[in-house]
Amino acid sequence: MQKVGLLLGRSARAWRSVRMASSGVARRDPLANKVALVTASTDGIGFAIARRLAQDGAHVVVSSRKQQNVDRAVAALQGEGLSVSGTICHVGKAEDRERLVATILDINVKAAALMTKVVVPEMEKRGGGSVVIVASIAAFNPFPFWMDKAKEESMKETLRIRRIGTPEECAGIVSFMCSEDASYITGETVVVGGGTPSRL
Repeated sequence: MQKVGLLLGRSARAWRSVRMASSGVARRDPLANKVALVTASTDGIGFAIARRLAQDGAHVVVSSRKQQNVDRAVAALQGEGLSVSGTICHVGKAEDRERLVATILDINVKAAALMTKVVVPEMEKRGGGSVVIVASIAAFNPFPFWMDKAKEESMKETLRIRRIGTPEECAGIVSFMCSEDASYITGETVVVGGGTPSRL
């Protein structure tokens, strides 16, 4: 019995070390020396993504249409000791896109494509990079925002999920997609939806 217990103990330790390595705990700063431009990143999912990328070692440029939102987000993240700067950027405006790179149809699709067009030459100069475009699940299955607990429960029933996700649950996958661990992943759609039925 003692021998079995010892064997199980070793297996548990080995499994723990595998889990830690795969979750990045064993590695520090997987995004060190990278710069991340995160649009619409002063609250919600965008803010959580900006925080996670900075926590993983990237210098993050946050942006929003309003200066006060940019200032608030930058102050919050810098207050956590993270390497962050910010600028005003309305991704639908050419001059704002250019400024963001220098220091989605029109908004959700065209703007993302035009932003990528501006960013790619800069990534080529640096020897590579990643473009991760984040869209709401509503892009697949449009639904209204819930305003109270009853609507939230109805939404969960409709989507066949147990709970509503958090912005932080999106941030980790974006950080992974930007890391070297995802260097052989190209042109994929990853749904972070808690099992919500969705398709392109």
